[in-house]
Amino acid sequence: MPIDPDKSFKPINIAVLTVSDTRTAADDTSGDILAERVKSAGHHLVARVIEKDDAAVLADRFNAWIDDPGIDAIVSTGGTGLTGRDVTPEALDRVKDKTIEGFGELFRWLSYKSIGTSTVQSRACAVVARGTYIFALPGSNGAVKDGWDGILAEQLDSRNRPCNFVELMPRLREQ
Repeated sequence: MPIDPDKSFKPINIAVLTVSDTRTAADDTSGDILAERVKSAGHHLVARVIEKDDAAVLADRFNAWIDDPGIDAIVSTGGTGLTGRDVTPEALDRVKDKTIEGFGELFRWLSYKSIGTSTVQSRACAVVARGTYIFALPGSNGAVKDGWDGILAEQLDSRNRPCNFVELMPRLREQ
């Protein structure tokens, strides 16, 4: 998609959440990739946390960040698989107002180019919750790169045409 050079870039405030029972700050490579891409794109990385795979804990974290006026979007990595411990989509069900259906569909289409039919095991998804975007990516480094580079880098760029998520932000809380 084209970037309109006549438009000015509007950085947004993004929080990064790694969902894992095993990762620490020392070995959170998917979180590192996300944080670096957020900053390299010109956005503000305003928070970064690792939480365990627990739907109630994740919903609490999401709610705290949704209610923080200094956070425009949340990007999580991990917890989107099929195992019993993968509960990120279930946590998002607890907080969401609307599902962004096309995000998961597009993610799996892009991911198919990298990992073939294994992409059917991904429950990558996105929602809007009380005016905040939340994007849930799988925990692998490749999936984070596919999701950021193939979708979020463009959709979180205010200059992207014909449309982007940033231009909708002032209207997300409309009733």
